[in-house]
Amino acid sequence: MLPQARHTGAALNWAVMPLQLIPEIHRATHRIGVHLARIGDLGLSQAEAHILAHLASFGDSTISQVHHAFAHKRSTLTSILDRLDERGLITRRTNPRDRREFIVRLTAAGKILAKRAYRELETIEKHALRHLTKKQLDGFAETLKALESALKHPNKI
Repeated sequence: MLPQARHTGAALNWAVMPLQLIPEIHRATHRIGVHLARIGDLGLSQAEAHILAHLASFGDSTISQVHHAFAHKRSTLTSILDRLDERGLITRRTNPRDRREFIVRLTAAGKILAKRAYRELETIEKHALRHLTKKQLDGFAETLKALESALKHPNKI
């Protein structure tokens, strides 16, 4: 039988919570998307905002680098990049060093929106982390790495 937890409206009781990590990550991720959607003039989905912010931070990137950064399914990533391309926010060009690869680059309009998306995400992160110690942040980062590592090899779960 699965463990049962009750909604009390109070803080979560980790001793009886059936799932301890995944619901919290899902809820936080969802709230980031809701926050970004509230910024009507930004007009970006959460995935689009993350990709633009990545390009603002790291500059031109291959599709493989973007895929590695976010772990989207290839078809999902292609759809997101198609939308950004259609809106004139990015370009995709063949990599002159390896014609099998494409380079994703922000356009002038994309750079403006990418900076805004980055600033919004940065504000969320700074606000959320302002009261945490370095030790707490390091522990959280280790927890996320452990989760990602477990999911990289799903046949071992």
